[in-house]
Amino acid sequence: MGRKREQRRNADQLDTSDDDSLSSTSTTLSDLTLAHETERVSSQDFLLEKYLDALYEKRGSAREKALAGLVDAFSAQVLLSFVENKCITLLHQYINSVKKGSSKEASLASCAIGLLAITVGAGDSAHEIMEESIPPLSLALKSGSDSQKKSSVLDCIALVTFVGAIDADETENAMKIIWETIHPKSGSNVGPVTKLPPVVLAAAISAWSFLLTTMNGWGNSSDNWQESVSFLSTLLERDDRSVRIAAGEAIALIFEIGRLDKFSRQEGETESSDREGSKPRGFAYVVSLKGKILNQVRDLSVEAGGKGTGKKDLNLQRDLFQDILAFLETGEPPEISLRISNKLGVLRVTTWAQSLQLNFVKRFLASGFLKHMQDNELLHDVFNFTPEKKGTLSAKEKRMYMSPNSVVNKERTQIRNKYRAWAQDRNHGHYSVNAEDA
Repeated sequence: MGRKREQRRNADQLDTSDDDSLSSTSTTLSDLTLAHETERVSSQDFLLEKYLDALYEKRGSAREKALAGLVDAFSAQVLLSFVENKCITLLHQYINSVKKGSSKEASLASCAIGLLAITVGAGDSAHEIMEESIPPLSLALKSGSDSQKKSSVLDCIALVTFVGAIDADETENAMKIIWETIHPKSGSNVGPVTKLPPVVLAAAISAWSFLLTTMNGWGNSSDNWQESVSFLSTLLERDDRSVRIAAGEAIALIFEIGRLDKFSRQEGETESSDREGSKPRGFAYVVSLKGKILNQVRDLSVEAGGKGTGKKDLNLQRDLFQDILAFLETGEPPEISLRISNKLGVLRVTTWAQSLQLNFVKRFLASGFLKHMQDNELLHDVFNFTPEKKGTLSAKEKRMYMSPNSVVNKERTQIRNKYRAWAQDRNHGHYSVNAEDA
């Protein structure tokens, strides 16, 4: 009973304490919270610095461990403040691992380069990342046969180009590198053709499609588009369902942005011939190809099984091709709603282009996607997503982003303009196939 009375007496003393005492207590708690947060950030920076130092180690195993740590850290959080003065240092060490490391090390380094680009966002740094990394990544893509390495390199080429490219020529160059992996016979220096493992082929198609979402055309030659769609349609007949799914998404995107119309014009012909009512020489081929694709999509949307394995992939395939079929017949793409968090609202995707971008980024970031979607300004711009409540930024990051004269803010304005242009191109390029076309 004595203890209870003591508690009540202490409570009475708290009740009668003045505002200054309460304010002092609140301030003390706030200071403790800030101290703990500072300690946590300092501890994390110390660990990241150790990883960076380990990238200079001669032992490959030490570099691999450091790269794995950096990949985990950059996937889990948007580490803007850490890369502010270390971006190029990190890049050069990553590139060194791509060039000289084992397949595992090159794979981790490729992933790390992609994460670095996503972290810094669009601007001069991202463009430098793209320019310096594409040549060694292209060489790495052609060397060795490790599927994980090749898939990681393909993802990296797509991501650094997506973030860093400043014009269509740079994007087209990366797309050609990837396409020559998908379809080796299309390359300029074709040697013996080795059949790609399904996992690499699916990754390559996904990477190529990811970049296609940013293009309003691929060069001036209709032959490029004719080759791509025709070849993709043959991939719908492959045994591996992951390849079929990737090819199906790419074809849906091509229909959405209206690029199939380029088939209707051969070299030297212009759009004026369409307006004059004459059918260009390639028209019959286009109609035939549309009909073939529509029938393939129909069959894959109701496949009962047998060709291909895995019930899960079968269900994914059916769902996807049912959406593609509905789009080809009605012109309406599927809508996706993804809750980012209870506080930040819902991300809505309403085009095939956005859907491909979302799927690619989700797969790349894996468990870190939601965190990046909450805090990463680049992804907010890409998906036109405005969180209902912003995540907390450090004082340094606020200065970087909020100052109207800051370099980062100016670069973000440029990238927003680029993404708005993409959206306008996609809206103007809508395409629909109906039964009469087939």
